[in-house]
Formats: sequence, C-alpha cells, structure tokens
Amino acid sequence: MPELLRMPEVEAGAETATLCDWIVRESQQYAASDVLATIETDKAVVDFTADSDGVLIRVLVSPGTEARVGAPIALIARAGEVVEDVDAALASLSIVTPRADRPSVALTPASEPPKVSVLFTPVVSVGASGERPATAVTHGDTGRVFSSPLARRLANEAGLSTESIIGTGPNGRIVRHDVELAIAARQVIVPPVQPVAQTAAARTVSAPPAVPERRDAVLPSAGEVIELPHSRVRRAIAGRLTESKQTIPHWYMRGSARVDELLELRTRLNEASPVKISVNDLILKAAARAHQLVPAMNVLWTEDCIRRMPTVDIGAAVATESGLVTPVLRGVEAMSIAVVAATTRDFVERSREGRLHQHELEGGCSTVTNLGMFATEEFAAIINPPQSSILAIGAVRKEPVLTRKGKVRPRSVLHMTLSVDHRPIDGATAAQWMQALVEVLEHPVRILV
Repeated sequence: MPELLRMPEVEAGAETATLCDWIVRESQQYAASDVLATIETDKAVVDFTADSDGVLIRVLVSPGTEARVGAPIALIARAGEVVEDVDAALASLSIVTPRADRPSVALTPASEPPKVSVLFTPVVSVGASGERPATAVTHGDTGRVFSSPLARRLANEAGLSTESIIGTGPNGRIVRHDVELAIAARQVIVPPVQPVAQTAAARTVSAPPAVPERRDAVLPSAGEVIELPHSRVRRAIAGRLTESKQTIPHWYMRGSARVDELLELRTRLNEASPVKISVNDLILKAAARAHQLVPAMNVLWTEDCIRRMPTVDIGAAVATESGLVTPVLRGVEAMSIAVVAATTRDFVERSREGRLHQHELEGGCSTVTNLGMFATEEFAAIINPPQSSILAIGAVRKEPVLTRKGKVRPRSVLHMTLSVDHRPIDGATAAQWMQALVEVLEHPVRILV
C-alpha cells in the first residue's frame, strides 16, 4: 500500500524546511539508510535518509521549495510494489495533483541500481589535453540539471549557469568539484579581439588631433551594487545573535597565557600522532579541563533552574561559505587529544560541505572560537544561546615578559576574551575558571591527565 513521505522535523521547534534536492528519482528503488533528499534547515543542510527499503513513486515537492514540517513531499511504496494508478493512490490519501501541475522531475528506471549512498565528490579524470570526459548533465526527458546545494551556491556566486557545467556526481549530478573546474576554465579563457571593419566613408574622415591625457581629470567609474539574498542559514544566524544580545546579559573577562610549553608539546605530539594536532585542539582540551576544575561554569540557564551538565560538551566555531556553524564535541574531558583533533577535523570538512547532522549542532555549555590564524590580536564574541559562555582566541604573539627572576624575556603569549552569561555565572566563578584555564595552558601536561 503506497504511503506519503512527509517533511521531517530535522530541527527541534522548526515549522518549515527547504527541500534542496532529490537524490532518489521517481520510479527508483532505494534501500534502508539511503539518502532520499537533502533538506536545508536554519542551521545546516542535512541528509534525509530512508527508514526501510522502498521505491519513490512520485515527487510532490520540487527542489528549492519550502514546506511545512509534516507536509507530504512524496509518494512512496514498499520495495518491488507496483502502483498502477498513481493519481488514484494519491486521491485515496486526500492528495490531488493534476498532471499539468506536476513538478519537473527526472525518471530513473527501477532496474538501474541507485547510487544515493555516495557522499563524496568523485575524482575527475583529466586527459593529456586537459579536457574533462563528456558526461550528460540532464536527466530524463525534462532536460533538468541536478546539482548539490553547495554546487548551486558556488555557481551562482561565480555567475555560472549549471546548464553549462558537466556533472560527474551520482547520475550526472553537479558537485562542488565540477563548479570549481568550470570556474578555473573560465578564468583562463580570453575572448579574442574582434577587428572593426572600416567603411569607405570612415577611411575618408581625418582622425581628430590627439588630446593629451590628464590623469587628474579621470574619475573612477561607479560600481554596481550587488544584492545577495539572505539564505536560511544567514537569517538564522542573524536572528540567534540578535536574540543573544537582547536577552543575555553579556559581560567580558580578558586573560593571557604564556604558551611556549604548549607549542613545544604540540610539536612533540605531532611527531607521533597519526592526526595533526592544532593549537585550537589543545585549547579545547584545556577548556574542558578548566570546566572540570570549576564545574560551576559547566551550566545552562533555564527559566526554572540553573542546569549543571554531567559531561563537558564544547562547541567549535567553524567558518563556512554560508555562515558560522558550531558543531559540538561531546564529553571532551574523556577524549584523548588525538580524538579531539580527528573529531574537529571531521566537523570542519563536513561543515564546509553542508553535511553536518542536526544533533551535532545542538547542546553544549560553551564554545571556543579562534581567529588567531588571521593575526587577530583579541576580540569578543557573542554567546550562542542557550549556551552560557564563549571563549574568543587571538593570535599567539611574541611579547616581552618579566620573568620570576626579574628579567625581561621574549615569550609566546596568547590573549583570550571570555564572554559570560551573568544570569547563571557570577564574576568570581568566571575569574576562577579563567585562572584555571591559564594554569592549564601554561602547564600543558595537565591537558593530557
């Protein structure tokens, strides 16, 4: 018996979501855990997977359409089931979709094995001439070009039409690598200069005398104003940060730590670690250790109580093309530094590909955000609600430091700014936490304990 596939509530409390793209096509069979479609929420682009084996009978919501949570988006059936009259099956489920109003979709024969489980950008073979192999980019009889959400965004930003890009993804789907190759190809193409044909009348007219160029009289041409429509992610970021500043009483505490031993420890760890460990990975572990030493910081504010959490869950801010996301590392206090580094690296890669899961973006009491790689000395960050604090990390700089023996020596100094929600956390508590963090950073062997 056919049934309706409905828009899932991939984000708690969300009323709508946007269906970015269908990975499975009409009449195509799929297996349990295969990706059926990609859905954009206010925080990220997530994969919508199948609960059991089945076949997609008809698409009811076309790509790029926003739909309410729980609304029908497709008609599905059990694997191998044949539906003779699709319109009648929809009518029995109180869904009426006239053939003329049907969205444009691609048809894939049921006998063709689905490739929806492929989540990686394939490697494109390039011949000796540098040309890419010709691959069809249209599907079915509609001529529609399918592409990933990230690929469409990159193409739009570069002013490219997806119809001119060759897709190498599953079923000819355009992926990020295809757009990058198209952009690179366009940059090396120089249009030939077309000669201007002279008429006989034009050749008889004397050229006007040359006027000496006056550089001071040259005025810059007015640039064109470019308007970039807000994405769901950008609107969500704006809304959450505005809410944060309006509802959370922020206050700030600055601290600094000499990190020469921390940098030396990182060098030694990377000599043996299978995963490259960054300074930010060590700071995440140090912050978790400080939360253990001062458990009153590992709390959340609610309307009824201050909630103290049993594990140290810390967000790691990641900059992506669509905006800032903060996936959460859970139980950081129990992780080895190699696991922290591997988890953070995985989050960064999947964040930039729009492949984070919703649950990975929720929870946590604090976040670490680092702009040191941009030579930023120090900055203050806005708390990500409902968390209670955020630690802003600046660049490590060589500074003159007075040693305990009264001599001035150059030392590697790290400046930090802690933004705190004053409702659940008092000033003394935050000061104790900052003191603990500095102690751990300056004696980094405590990170590994």
